[in-house]
Amino acid sequence: MKNTPFTQRHIELGAKMAPFAGYNMPISYTGINDEHAAVRNNAGVFDVSHMGEFILKGENALDLIQRVTTNDAAKLTAGKAQYSCLPNDYGGIVDDLIIYCIEENKVYMLVVNASNIEKDWNWISGFNTKNVEMHNISEKTCLLAIQGPNATKILQPLTEMDIMNLKYYTFVKGTFAGVANVLVSATGYTGSGGVEIYFEDKGDDAVKIWDSIFEAGKPQGIKPIGLGARDTLRLEMGYCLYGNDIDDTTTPLEGGLGWITKFTKDFTAKEILEKQKAEGVKRKLIGFEMVDKGISRHGYEIVDETGKNIGVVTSGTQAPSLGKAVGLGYVAKEYASIDSKIFIKIRDRHLEAKVVKFPFV
Repeated sequence: MKNTPFTQRHIELGAKMAPFAGYNMPISYTGINDEHAAVRNNAGVFDVSHMGEFILKGENALDLIQRVTTNDAAKLTAGKAQYSCLPNDYGGIVDDLIIYCIEENKVYMLVVNASNIEKDWNWISGFNTKNVEMHNISEKTCLLAIQGPNATKILQPLTEMDIMNLKYYTFVKGTFAGVANVLVSATGYTGSGGVEIYFEDKGDDAVKIWDSIFEAGKPQGIKPIGLGARDTLRLEMGYCLYGNDIDDTTTPLEGGLGWITKFTKDFTAKEILEKQKAEGVKRKLIGFEMVDKGISRHGYEIVDETGKNIGVVTSGTQAPSLGKAVGLGYVAKEYASIDSKIFIKIRDRHLEAKVVKFPFV
């Protein structure tokens, strides 16, 4: 297992550690519900240094990105970021990612999921026929997500960059906690505001930044947060998790990602997705809340009143902010309308649930 530069800090803080995407990662410190509430109401720090980062450079960098992603990256100007996905030859999703425009038409950073780093690198490289300079900087890049309504207020004294007024999906670069060339972006996976900070792991820079953040946040009670709460936070927002809610067999249109699928440009499997849009999807990703008492989990069957299979649960949990069980899943489109009655097969019981609009909070 790989470690991040912060692994020793996690252990010292008493984190429950477990393997994730090949890394030794913190799952929880004080408990998922407590950490979840800290982010919703205050601020918390996630070590997400296991994520992947690629730099694409050159006059044909944008052309390559346009070819391999569904969203329109031509709209990006320096300092802006964009959520997108990589479609495969059949319209399924190789991965979802964030594209950062460092220098318009010339330099971009792609941030991909930890478990897909090699897969994504090989996929994008296969389309690189115009000598775009590609660098996989995943191993030497640190990434901390400081999330919550008080996050930027806590961090602002550590930098001269104006991070309190950063607009959603924009970023700045500068000195942070005395460390140069830190990229601070108004992005995240919690729906509670905050920023993500990227920087190179040089010497003791990583630990210096970690310690500075916790020193600055001590009066406000900032907390370290594990991957367990990261999952409950994102699920309450209805954010997709690759490998659960979207994968190589699900299309962006089925997964509710039509908004990042722009048919005004050419990209892999465009014709397949155009046809699916014209004909309509046969299944859709829905949000649901349990009516009967029970918690759904990934892989559970979704059935109708007669017990006939109509879909599958992709994510499920007891939502800490709501005090009720919620989930995501794919169902046949005729069951996807809001307030539709569905049933989750939990062991030998069919427990009632209803389709609701997400985000759940």
